[in-house]
Parts: sequence; C-alpha cells; structure tokens
Amino acid sequence: MTAPEPTGQAAVAQAPLARLSVADQSLVQAYLLHVTVEKRLAQRTVTLYTLDLEKLAACAVAAQVGLPAVQGHHVRGWVARMHAGGRSGRGIALILSGWRGFYVWAGRSGHVAHNPVVGVRAPKSPKPLPKALGVDESVQLAGLERSGVDPVRESRDQCMVELLYGCGLRLGELLGLNVTGAHPQRGWLDVQAGEVHVLGKGSKRRTVPVGAPAVAAVQRWLEARQAWLPPTASQVADTPDGEAPFEALFVSRQGRRLSAQQVRVVLRQRSLQAELASPVHPHMLRHSFASHVLQSSGDLRAVQELLGHASITTTQVYTWLDFQHLARAYDAAHPRARRAEGAGRTAPGGKGKSDPD
Repeated sequence: MTAPEPTGQAAVAQAPLARLSVADQSLVQAYLLHVTVEKRLAQRTVTLYTLDLEKLAACAVAAQVGLPAVQGHHVRGWVARMHAGGRSGRGIALILSGWRGFYVWAGRSGHVAHNPVVGVRAPKSPKPLPKALGVDESVQLAGLERSGVDPVRESRDQCMVELLYGCGLRLGELLGLNVTGAHPQRGWLDVQAGEVHVLGKGSKRRTVPVGAPAVAAVQRWLEARQAWLPPTASQVADTPDGEAPFEALFVSRQGRRLSAQQVRVVLRQRSLQAELASPVHPHMLRHSFASHVLQSSGDLRAVQELLGHASITTTQVYTWLDFQHLARAYDAAHPRARRAEGAGRTAPGGKGKSDPD
C-alpha cells in the first residue's frame, strides 16, 4: 500500500518527517501502514497520528537523537517546552498518547528496547464539559423550515439535523451512511424498521432506533434526493473502494457524498438562522442527544450503548450535565434555593469530566 506523494501544504507539513534518518522514516512509514491496514483505523485518525509523529520528529531532530534512542528525559523536556509555549494539558496528553502508541508498536516489533513515554504525564488542566443545547433550542433547530431556498437542499439539511440530534451520531457516522446495506464498510438506514445501522469507531457496529420525526425527514429526503442523482450509473465513476457514489445517503448537488466541512457549514448556517445563542457544530447535537435521553430516562447504560462508547466512564460526563439541569430547575423553583453570589455547585463525585467522544 503506497500513499500518494504529498504536494503543496501537505508536503510542507511533512517536512519534519523528511528530516529524519532514512531508517527512522522507514520506521514511521511502517507504523502508519500498520494502523491503516492492520488496525483499519479511520483516515482522520491516521492523519492525527501522522501529525503527532511529525511533532515527535521535529523534537528528535532538534535534539539530534534518533527515534529508537529517545529517552524519558527527552520526552519530559519536550512536554515542558510545549507547556511553556502555551499548549494545553489536554493537547499535550493527546500528543503523548500518539507517541505512546508508536513506541508500543515499535517495542513489540523489536525496534526499541523500551517505551520512553511510559510514566510521562501531561500537565493537568481544567477539564471542559461537553457543550449541549437545551431541549427547546434543539427542537427549535430541528424544526427550522427555511423559505426561498432549494427545496431539495432544505430537505437534505433537515434530515441531517434530525439524524444527528435524534440518533446521537458522530459526524463521520452520518457521512458514512448508505441507502442500502449492500456495502460491508458502510452504515445504512433501514427506513421500514426505523433503525440506523452505524459503523462507528474501530469499525464497531451498533444499531440505533430512529424516531418518527427523523423517519419522516428521511422519507422526504429520499424522495427529493432523486433530483440530484444521475439517471444512469454509467454517468458517474465509481469511488476507489468500488462503491457507487449515489449509494451515499447524503449527497451534494453533483451526486457525491458530502464532506465533513460541508455539514459543519450547514449546521452553522441553520443555527444562526434559528437564532440560537451560539453556532452549533455536529458533535454538539450528539452531546444534546445524550444529555436529553439521560435526563428523561436516567439510564446511563442505555445512553452508553446508543452512543457506542466502549467504556461507561466516557458516558458518565453526561451525569454532570444532567445534574446541572436539575440544579437550574431547583434554583428557579425552590424557595430555599438562594445561595451566596458567586457560589458554585460541585458535580456528583466532586470532579468534572473531559469532553467525551
């Protein structure tokens, strides 16, 4: 498997890797091939790993040390410099995670004797809570109907909002949906059963129920979608993986699968037109879905399964959002709820959680 030669900005971005020795460059390429082919990670994940390794390469070149010769004191020094340069603890932790994975693989492959990242921790930083819309705001966004725009586009955009909020899908999961289950590497939506079969992180599959408003939106979009598709399959070339482009559930005016940036722009525009307090991004609707389901049901395990989280600890952050909702209701309604100005509430357990995926 040979990656295409980078050009323009991509070539500049890979400059740190190019300054490594030939042996180190081969080591990095072998690892990226491993995570792409053997682990079958998503392309965005591989891109993030590549960026992490570019940072490692830049540090190693500056220290005049080969990647197999990196020691713990090197890594600790680089972490200190990144932190002093203004990088957040969370950002450094993500970089260390990428480096740690590389050295774990290198150790198992016999390229290094030890993992220099073991025992190195990122500086602590405040852990932000996920941003979620209120129920009224979510309903206001989902119910937005714009006049004077292309009705086909409006039908598509409404459908995307309904599925993101109504099913708690990740952006990549939404974009990966097909109209049928014929392609093994794609998710798909079964309108008759009212279910969406999602291909999530790590190629893990899950099935999520689709509510009546979302089903209705999907049916409207499937009917309108025909206007943007070619009349015959021969008019559009197949994609590299052999999949017909018009198999995608969400397509552009040219009949091509939508990109992530296109969806982000759509959501931002719709949130502004719905007169929400702040622009909405796709993951905010996933957080809103989880928070609202938990508020209504109190079933954390069910929310975990619906979101496709591997660990319940990732889902537990929404208990704090639920607590915030209850606290606001208490403060607004209870006659003994007044507190000293500036006093805050502590989440159950005393700690906040980082933004879940």
